[in-house]
Amino acid sequence: MKAPRSHSELERINMQLPLNFLNIILWLGITAMILLVTALLVLSYEGPQSIMVEERKIENAGILVGILFLITIAIRIFGLIA
Repeated sequence: MKAPRSHSELERINMQLPLNFLNIILWLGITAMILLVTALLVLSYEGPQSIMVEERKIENAGILVGILFLITIAIRIFGLIA
């Protein structure tokens, strides 16, 4: 497939993001784990800090994404049962 040469050729290409519900669940789960592990590592670090990181914000974001992950899992289970 050749690269589009003009803007009009680019408009004719119908690009769709291949993102389904299972991909969203996976993304939320991995993001929650990364945020929570980062919060734990930042809280336990006692060396010199060159940047100020608000640990509570990272932890709260991780908890929020974790809750969203659990909600999507519950929706998926309900869809399988019903």
